[in-house]
This record gives sequence, C-alpha cells and structure tokens, in this order.
Amino acid sequence: MTTPAAAMPPFHLAFPVHDIAVARQFYGEVLGCSEGRSSPDWVDFNFYGHQIVAHLAPQECGHKGVSAVDGHGVPVRHFGAVLNMTQWEEMADKLKAIGTQFVIEPYIRFKGEAGEQATMFFLDPSGNAIEFKAFANLDSLFAK
Repeated sequence: MTTPAAAMPPFHLAFPVHDIAVARQFYGEVLGCSEGRSSPDWVDFNFYGHQIVAHLAPQECGHKGVSAVDGHGVPVRHFGAVLNMTQWEEMADKLKAIGTQFVIEPYIRFKGEAGEQATMFFLDPSGNAIEFKAFANLDSLFAK
C-alpha cells in the first residue's frame, strides 16, 4: 500500500473484530494491507497509507443501520478508500473471483451527475462494512 502525499496526514481508525487471526488473513491477504505493530488483542494495518487497527472485541462486531443512497441500502457505519479506477477495477475483480458476497455489487453510482463514482460495499469476516470507490475525475470527490 502506498502512503498518501505529505500534505495529507494519515487518518487512524480502530474497529472491532471477532478473531485476530481471521482479521490478519482478510486485511493482509485479501485486501493486501501490510501489518504493523500488534499484540494478542489488536493489530495495525497499512490501509492505503492510513493506520487502521483491528481490536479483538467480538461483542462490538457487525453493522445494523442502512441509509438509502442511489436506490441502495448503504451501511451507515462503514469505512473504505478512494482508489483510482484501475485499482478499483482490480479490487472488484479480485473480490468477485474469491466469491465475495457484496452488500452492494460493484457499479457506477450517480451516472452522468456531479460526483459520478464507481462503488462497492462488502463485509469483512467480523461484519464491518467496507466501501471502495473511484472517480474518473478525482476533482469531483466533493462535487455537489
């Protein structure tokens, strides 16, 4: 994973998982995140230059609420990354090839409108919702 430009500080996100070994396999092998520090109860990952930390907390896992966006039920609590279109297509192909069950299948949202974007939603093994998106023109990231 690459580190963001020096002008953009990396964010930090901690989230619950039901099993550290399973999280290591999913974030490391499936999503390609390199591992940082760890203990028996947590592990750091490099998520596109940002620090995400899986904490062992089975009672906190899963998502419940959804919000209507472009005719889909988007998981309210989710995180992800904005990829370039090539990275997004490669990730979509990889996830499809391993049989990922998508919450929202890969598609183009807001087609022909400001903010047109490729998006997909899926769950990690602990039920945390993840979104990967991409823009043909990154300048439209915050378009109204």
